[in-house]
Amino acid sequence: MNAPLHPVSTQFTTADLADPGERTRIEGFVRELGGSLFQRPAWLAAVEAGTGQRASGIVAEKLGAVIGWLPLSVVHSPLFGRALISSGFGVGGGALAEESSVAEGLCQSAQELAQRSSISTVEVRGGVIPSGWRSWSDRHANFAADLAQDDEAQLAWIPRKQRAEVRKSLQGNLTVTTGRDEAERAAHYAIYAESVHNLGTPVFPRALFDAMLDAFPDSSDILTVHSPQGPVASVLSFYHRETVMPYWGGGTFAARALRANERMYYELMLHARRRGMTRFDFGRSKTGSGPYNYKKNWGFEPEPLTYGLWSAPGMEARDLDPTDASYSAKIALWKKLPLPLANAIGPFISRGLA
Repeated sequence: MNAPLHPVSTQFTTADLADPGERTRIEGFVRELGGSLFQRPAWLAAVEAGTGQRASGIVAEKLGAVIGWLPLSVVHSPLFGRALISSGFGVGGGALAEESSVAEGLCQSAQELAQRSSISTVEVRGGVIPSGWRSWSDRHANFAADLAQDDEAQLAWIPRKQRAEVRKSLQGNLTVTTGRDEAERAAHYAIYAESVHNLGTPVFPRALFDAMLDAFPDSSDILTVHSPQGPVASVLSFYHRETVMPYWGGGTFAARALRANERMYYELMLHARRRGMTRFDFGRSKTGSGPYNYKKNWGFEPEPLTYGLWSAPGMEARDLDPTDASYSAKIALWKKLPLPLANAIGPFISRGLA
């Protein structure tokens, strides 16, 4: 059979995510290809609702059918500049397509969109990285493992030293709740805000967490650990493709002595299995950092994450690495701010971090 004289070419267009039909069509494509939570239009929409960073993306089509998708958050920040991020506030993202040539075309289209929009940076967190872009796989690692078959097996799976810490947490006077109501949301945000302040990081807007819980009503919840004095540790988790993802979590100053974080993550493993999950995704950590080593202590093996970056000629790319020496003084200063003041101004800063 002779090849057609005019082969059908792939069309790359900017998605109209304000159109419910377009969102539904792309959600179906992400589901069909087994995409990540961060590639779903619902994630982008929640980011927009919670931070104001606009949801966008590039669609690849052939004969009217979607064959590729690149989710994008259009980030504007007076402090950190403008960028296209795939995906905003996500540890993953990147182009989703069966063919690598289509994935590269999506990234190139994002580069062209950035140039037309006077945006200096495009960052993709996973997937194909086009030639000519900067890429790295030594800065961050992800940690994930299968869940055990029952509670005792899950405890036995944890390495000996960490298992001893979990056992001590189980003997303490702690209780655990799960839910999505206002009380759970308020407790989680107060704990999370205190936790990130202690690390020298501005807290995200509470509106972001509310938007995420509302966007994923059947696949997100909050688990909180309580001492007799009140809530001490809390985590907001997502459930996607039989995997639980503890995403935004932390503990108060008192949590460490109570081993409340150990109780929190162990209880989440059990809770997730009862929800039908088979895998625990402990999330991303900076290579060699404290959280990186903490997750290894739990028995998780690091899996390097590959990210890619394009920056306009002559322009400096965004650098939001908190371990960079240029941030050390800012982090030290932020830790000294009174917590109410840090919570008041932090969200205005963190909206631009994405």
